[in-house]
Amino acid sequence: MELIPLLLLILVCSALLIGYPVAFTLAGVSILFALICVPFGIFDPTIFKSIPIRIFGIMNNVTLLAVPLFIFMGTTLEKSGIAAKMLENMAAAFRNTKGGLSISIIIVGALLAASTGIVGATVVTMGLMSLPILINQGYEKSFSTGLVASTGTLGQIIPPSIALVLLGDVMSNAYQRAQNDMGIFSQQTVTVGDLFIGAIVPGIMICLGYFVYTVYKNKKNINLKDYSSDAPIKKIEILKTLALPVILIFLVLGSIFAGVATPTEAAAIGAFGALIIALINGKINFKFIKETSEKTAVVSTMIFTILIGASIFSLIFRGVGGDELINLIFSSLPGGSYTALIFVLLVIFLLGFILDFIEICYVIVPLIAPPLLMMGFDPVWLAILFAINLQTSFLTPPFGFSLFYLRGVADESIQTSEIYKGVIPFIFIQLLILCLVLIFPKIII
Repeated sequence: MELIPLLLLILVCSALLIGYPVAFTLAGVSILFALICVPFGIFDPTIFKSIPIRIFGIMNNVTLLAVPLFIFMGTTLEKSGIAAKMLENMAAAFRNTKGGLSISIIIVGALLAASTGIVGATVVTMGLMSLPILINQGYEKSFSTGLVASTGTLGQIIPPSIALVLLGDVMSNAYQRAQNDMGIFSQQTVTVGDLFIGAIVPGIMICLGYFVYTVYKNKKNINLKDYSSDAPIKKIEILKTLALPVILIFLVLGSIFAGVATPTEAAAIGAFGALIIALINGKINFKFIKETSEKTAVVSTMIFTILIGASIFSLIFRGVGGDELINLIFSSLPGGSYTALIFVLLVIFLLGFILDFIEICYVIVPLIAPPLLMMGFDPVWLAILFAINLQTSFLTPPFGFSLFYLRGVADESIQTSEIYKGVIPFIFIQLLILCLVLIFPKIII
């Protein structure tokens, strides 16, 4: 019987690898598999009655309402051209510093991550704007591509991150289920705000790691030219391009950390603030609002459709004995709870090659998180480990999503092998931070 849920998992993964749409594959293959299992007495058809309830639960989830609001905030800032102005002003501010351009990219990448939270948009934007300039200034092609790709993935871990919002919702449900299974009725909760707070220190550590490596590479590069620009820096431009996004980030995160607003309410503040920044930069018009709203609707629809498909898959996977399979795997692992945790981190890392973080959050994490939580691991610490792990898989050749994004906008003179070579040091930096967080949980909790 343990082979039945494993067969379902293999069928779903095979359909995804063939290229069928994720959301419809998760739901469609699972339902067809369940219908085949009904005549054999393997699946109880009354479980189908829970599907509408699950869909309504997703649509009625107040926490998930933050997702389209944060997407709207990030899309507005992206289309307002604030990223290009931030990079231009930061590069000018560091123009008398050797390697100042690369340092400014890390700072701008961190600010964009905190203000947009969308990995693909950040990588593409930074690749188009900064990659040609970096190469012209004498930076190695491999280092330049690695720097751009890695700073673009900071949106995975630096709050307010879409990935952390989704992980927060999943871990909240998994923690509740784990406590129910353990017979705990005076239950504790975990929120998206807890994950935002927990992610701050690891996010800063990753940025510092990038900074140290970048300074080291700049000192070794004898061909590096100083970034030169005769254009004077206007204080009002710095205010509009740097101070305003920083204030917006402070308002969004500060309202959450201070307990003044929930993540959803803070997301609404961020969306409104992004519109004000776009207005100050003279970008607001009907066409701008229309394009921003359409992109937000498309991305949000994609995410919520995947959530519905993943919820149906999870329901049917459990209905055919998936819980028993997961428990059997964990109980068969030697070495106790930490062996199980390392095994799960390795599986998530490998799945990050072929699945987007949304599918991993809503397909894989609900299956493996409850058993780990029942072993006594802290839910916030566990979620941050998952987030850093997923961020690393975004960079890992040959299937890292950030590498695909960058390959799409990089000049043809840049070889794919150079992109792969360039990200390897940054992958090691992230793995180092992952190990530090794993060994020293107090970094998070």
